[in-house]
Amino acid sequence: MNHRQLYQNQDEPETLETPVLRDVKKNIDILKQQFDKCSDVKFRPLMVGKNDAFIVFVDGLIDAKSIEFHALKQLLADLPEENLTADYLEKNIVSVNQVMESTKLSDLVKQVLHGSSILLVDKVEKALVLDAKGGTSRSVSEPDTESVIRGPREGFTENLGVNTALIRQKIRSKELKLISKEVGTQTNTTIAIMYMENLAPPELIEEVLARIERIEIDAVLESGYIEELIEDSPASFFPQIQNTERPDTVAANLLEGRVSILVNGTPFALILPVSFWQFIQSSEDYYQRFHISIFLRILRVTLLFLALLLPAFYIAITTFHQDMIPTNLLFSIAASREAIPFPVLVEAFIMEMAFEAIREAGIRLPKVIGQAVSILGALVIGQAAVEAGIVSAPMVIIVSLTGIASFTIPRFNMAISIRLLRFPMMILAGVFGLFGVVIGSIILLTHLNKLRSFGIPYFHPLGPLKWSELKDVFIRVPWWEMDKRPEQFTGQNVVREEKNLKPSPKNN
Repeated sequence: MNHRQLYQNQDEPETLETPVLRDVKKNIDILKQQFDKCSDVKFRPLMVGKNDAFIVFVDGLIDAKSIEFHALKQLLADLPEENLTADYLEKNIVSVNQVMESTKLSDLVKQVLHGSSILLVDKVEKALVLDAKGGTSRSVSEPDTESVIRGPREGFTENLGVNTALIRQKIRSKELKLISKEVGTQTNTTIAIMYMENLAPPELIEEVLARIERIEIDAVLESGYIEELIEDSPASFFPQIQNTERPDTVAANLLEGRVSILVNGTPFALILPVSFWQFIQSSEDYYQRFHISIFLRILRVTLLFLALLLPAFYIAITTFHQDMIPTNLLFSIAASREAIPFPVLVEAFIMEMAFEAIREAGIRLPKVIGQAVSILGALVIGQAAVEAGIVSAPMVIIVSLTGIASFTIPRFNMAISIRLLRFPMMILAGVFGLFGVVIGSIILLTHLNKLRSFGIPYFHPLGPLKWSELKDVFIRVPWWEMDKRPEQFTGQNVVREEKNLKPSPKNN
């Protein structure tokens, strides 16, 4: 059986052991068969000395200028007719930044699809893989989803190499390790697992790699695929893996012993393990003075409870517990609801669904008009609904406050979870009153205490309680007081500060 027949009879090309042949035309015939009906794969013929040769690449995935300058010009120069080898070409002729030799045709197929260029020369039993990846890519800019007043303005792009370099620029340490994997049988998406070897627990690294190895799926187009396939409880409303577009956020978490997963083709990196409190913290908390950070964190925690419970509390007291409302306020609410044909629960659902629809429309519309539609739509619909007697004015105020409170949660995946959980809490309040709100809160807290993120309690350090690590939860103490890393995340090298950094004022 010849090599072409062997190649055709294989169902999975990536398992082939077919070697690169000395006859370049046979190699090209095999590659052309594999790339049949792929008009973007180019086979550029040329002469290397007096030998036939081809450069194979995907149009649009390579840096054409780099190939032309570093490869073609040198290859077209005079070369020795005898003893022409891949090693000679690599060391003396081709000057591309990275050159790798390959002896398997199956590897060449993968390299071409990953954006490399392949050089095949007649009578040479090895192919050269030229790393001249290019194509169009977005420049580094400030991420829209995590804007800050003070802090770096750079964000990840869709290019994995750029993203890992942004992290390397912040952590210039040999302890920063990177493991590359490919997932997706059709997309062959490259992912990078980054961690600090002297900080991340070895068992955490092993668990992350094991979960990724278990992924068997045809395509991975975004980090959300990976997140849903490796988290502990995918059925839970609450995210157990943090995603971010900010390199400084990734770097800060790596320095606390966590692991980050970056996926080629998306600007969102994953951070694990995490706790519930990370989702209500912003990277800016560590750049502002600690007094400001304490105020903002307490404000966010308060508004988180309002976003979850305010509509349910209003429904409960106006339906079952009117005696809890001050008399004057009760008369005002009763007067505003006199012409309303719906129960408070139905009224709340109408307004909440209208508010969510306006918010979603504002996101999907073009950016120029999206914000105007959101603001004007809310004002017009709210005013019109009150005048038409469909909803009461107090309900419009409650829904507006709830919406504003949900916007203050820094992480979108946590904010939308709170928004979704607001509806079952409203139903419990409408059916059972405050008793239903209490029962719903107990169920929610029980669930949160049972959750794990790669073995770490989700409510850490409150559940189980660890006093020494409460310095960076509801408040953020000064840097000179945060002398240790979280022990739950860091398996080794817990000490962050080698000596006491507390400033001592000089006596004048």
